[in-house]
Amino acid sequence: MRICSSSSSSALLRASRVRFSSTLASFAPSSALSRASASPSLSRTSCSSASFRSFSSFPAFRYLRCSAPRWSHGVDWRSPVSLRAQIRTAAPVIERFQRRIATMASENPFKGIFTTLPKPGGGEFGKFYSLPALNDPRVDKLPYSIRILLESAIRNCDNFQVTKNDVEKIIDWENTSPKQVEIPFKPARVLLQDFTGVPAVVDLACMRDAMNNLGGDLNKINPLVPVDLVIDHSVQVDVARNENAVQANMDLEFKRNQERFSFLKWGSTAFQNMLVVPPGSGIVHQVNLEYLGRVVFNTDGILYPDSVVGTDSHTTMIDGLGVAGWGVGGIEAEATMLGQPMSMVLPGVVGFKLSGKLPNGVTATDLVLTVTQMLRKHGVVGKFVEFYGQGMSELSLADRATIANMSPEYGATMGFFPVDHVTLQYLKLTGRSDETVAMIESYLRANNMFVDYSQPQQDRFYSSYLALDLSDVEPCISGPKRPHDRVPLKDMKVDWHACLDNKVGFKGFAIAKEEQEKVAKFSFHGQPAELKHGSVVIAAITSCTNTSNPSVMLGAGLVAKKACELGLEVKPWIKTSLAPGSGVVTKYLLQSGLQKYLSQQGFQIVGYGCTTCIGNSGDLDESVASAIADNDIVAAAVLSGNRNFEGRVHPLTRANYLASPPLVVAYALAGTVDIDFDKEPIGTGSDGKSVYFKDIWPSNEEIAEVVQSSVLPDMFKSTYNAITKGNPMWNNLSVPATSLYAWDPKSTYIHDPPYFKGMTMDPPGPHGVKDAYCLLNFGDSITTDHISPAGSIHKDSPAAKYLLERGVDRKDFNSYGSRRGNDEVMSRGTFANIRIVNKLLNGEVGPKTLHIPTGEKLSVFDVALRYKAAGQDTIVLAGAEYGSGSSRDWAAKGPMLLGVKAVIAKSFERIHRSNLVGMGIIPLCFKPGEDAETLGLTGHERYTIDLPRKVSDLRPGQDVTITTDSGKSFTCTSRFDTEVELAYFDHGGILHYVLRNLIKH
Repeated sequence: MRICSSSSSSALLRASRVRFSSTLASFAPSSALSRASASPSLSRTSCSSASFRSFSSFPAFRYLRCSAPRWSHGVDWRSPVSLRAQIRTAAPVIERFQRRIATMASENPFKGIFTTLPKPGGGEFGKFYSLPALNDPRVDKLPYSIRILLESAIRNCDNFQVTKNDVEKIIDWENTSPKQVEIPFKPARVLLQDFTGVPAVVDLACMRDAMNNLGGDLNKINPLVPVDLVIDHSVQVDVARNENAVQANMDLEFKRNQERFSFLKWGSTAFQNMLVVPPGSGIVHQVNLEYLGRVVFNTDGILYPDSVVGTDSHTTMIDGLGVAGWGVGGIEAEATMLGQPMSMVLPGVVGFKLSGKLPNGVTATDLVLTVTQMLRKHGVVGKFVEFYGQGMSELSLADRATIANMSPEYGATMGFFPVDHVTLQYLKLTGRSDETVAMIESYLRANNMFVDYSQPQQDRFYSSYLALDLSDVEPCISGPKRPHDRVPLKDMKVDWHACLDNKVGFKGFAIAKEEQEKVAKFSFHGQPAELKHGSVVIAAITSCTNTSNPSVMLGAGLVAKKACELGLEVKPWIKTSLAPGSGVVTKYLLQSGLQKYLSQQGFQIVGYGCTTCIGNSGDLDESVASAIADNDIVAAAVLSGNRNFEGRVHPLTRANYLASPPLVVAYALAGTVDIDFDKEPIGTGSDGKSVYFKDIWPSNEEIAEVVQSSVLPDMFKSTYNAITKGNPMWNNLSVPATSLYAWDPKSTYIHDPPYFKGMTMDPPGPHGVKDAYCLLNFGDSITTDHISPAGSIHKDSPAAKYLLERGVDRKDFNSYGSRRGNDEVMSRGTFANIRIVNKLLNGEVGPKTLHIPTGEKLSVFDVALRYKAAGQDTIVLAGAEYGSGSSRDWAAKGPMLLGVKAVIAKSFERIHRSNLVGMGIIPLCFKPGEDAETLGLTGHERYTIDLPRKVSDLRPGQDVTITTDSGKSFTCTSRFDTEVELAYFDHGGILHYVLRNLIKH
């Protein structure tokens, strides 16, 4: 059988670092290493008070306390009863793998620095590759984040997948990073959530079928690194302002998603090394921070830093714990699971120096919105950001995690906080054992990866520098349509009126002056009600960005308490909700006595998941929805989330503001964003007097006091012990014990995708584009929410028509995100955002486009279907920041299934560009200073993109000429950024490349 065409062999040789090791692939059944050795064992020891006292000088930890017994997350919790996928092993395979590990050091070119880490009381923690033993002064100047890449390259160096030259590139980072050099990286683990996890498991199941059809070994389609999947994206706020909301919403969640959940439970048993955390447990990134994060792995006695890639862009939250982690596309994550080293450009690192202390009344949310705006202005796309400076000691770990979480919003790959004493104390607070924390500290100190701010700091080199005095941060929110459009709280009223005046755009709604004071009166369940422009209709305490932070969550409780005591009440037609990121939040809100005040203001707990932050806000009351729609009201949502792109939070809220949880409560009480909190009262108290913002806002001291008394280590222990037990609805799901999935052709949730249909062992080679029509012509900042919506399925959409034809009632449509396992639904949902603006429609807003040959205006799906039926290629024209927002592989899969062959944009978001490459779509960038408008392109032309037929004739970043039938010709830059991406393109996509190589070896 012919394995690989000669045209692709050159690219594969140039990308030799990514070749699969046949030896490693053969060990798939062993799950690379058992999860038992990857995590600390379950232990109970008392917290060292001496150790605690040594950290007590850090203000961020004055409130922490120790209690016995302690615990650490171990492997015993993944039992058949409790969710752990049974890792089936065969003794001969394990023995072979252990021999492989035992001889690793002797095969590694850096075996001379493989050394022992002794325990203080005798014995050893394990062995590790020592960076100080390199005796290279360049290493001492490296940013801490780059040292993690270096250690990984050294540990995995076999001159096959990772070469000595790769290691040298990283050591010489100061000189090589400006040159955009490519390096391989092998993360320690993979993190999934269910929206992106379902299609990942679908793809793995589909690859197994393809492997079977091509005569390969099914066992090779198994994760070789630990994979954790947390189901958190499915719960919707169907029921709110009700004490039974959690159970009611979970009942509906299981009713809607039973098929998806059964499929994921099947995956947890069919695939080795995969853990599925069931619904109702928490938000993936908060669970990762509080429980799953290892910081340092100890695998069969080999110590190395924890690192993770996840199929959610906010995987970066773990960077606050000193764990290198970032978001990748689902298809990239699947390749990583199957042993494929990630190919990445060695990033520049922005050094961000923090000094001073946050003023009274300023929250971590205010800080992160300020940092986001600063970094967005600086320009950090494709870079790491590393925080340092004496101001670090003033930030709790939760504050750091909030800043790290929003890395996608400021555009960085990572926002990294190196491990220091604050990190260690958080590990103790969250239940990691003293022995585990001692191992982590000893390893990181020995390998020069620990920051001790009590010692003199050696200067590190950074690509560029920024600084912020924390005392300069002021209260703020961001919006109304983008997270980096920060508005100081004192300027909010003026900014809001400017937005009403401005033409339609990121900061404008174009409301005529005479319409701005319009009042829409209606009846809400028999009660008189009214809405104006700026009226708040959704107020949601949501998202791991903030629910992981006790100071802002308890601060929200204090605002609610003060409001209740003064006699203020949130208007009943405002949809209020509280969705904690883990059960720990509920425990400390109850411990503090503040949950009753939040509930009194309508902020009852609605579930444990992402909810409003990802568009799962549920329906507004019919009377409210009609008042908005009938009167064209610019209604507002205020949420403690990380994304507020138009159309994301709710179709009827055109203005969406990100705010801290305490501010969410304050705006809910005010009932409008059209308010100056410094001058105007929020409401009238029970005594008839005006109540102002300052009357309900807690001081930093008040918050610190309640945090100290309410956030206890035992809360983390009991919460994560409970996760291991699952819940009755999950435990009652029965699934078949089969290796191949039995696809149900009638299913509208899980469908066998067509990616590998007709696949052979011969790569198809590169493809150009001939006389393509423009499917869509976009401006700037088209997000993945525009391309592949995650929210509700509109009743008139092609996806709705598909579901209705298959007997699905409208009430059971669920969301696009929940149906990501069905390519038929998702392809119809591509470009289906009701707020999308397509220049082919001359300013008309909505999910339609023009069929150029006939001039007909139809849904994007129907137009794409016509082009495909006629055998005509299509392309997409776009502006800057194309594909920004959540990492979403369907934003690339969908266009591919619609027949899009290339996207020509001013710039791409990092993950989305990678996903386009992974699906075989050509990403091209206009030259600086040029775009469709300056080149006079209308989108009515036909486009031809000439590419060589041999991949060996292609180079990363090369110029590509595009000609049109109108006579215009222009040059773009190919955004295949690495040699391995060219190899993926040659094979028709990353999964095809991986599959052929697994079979080949």
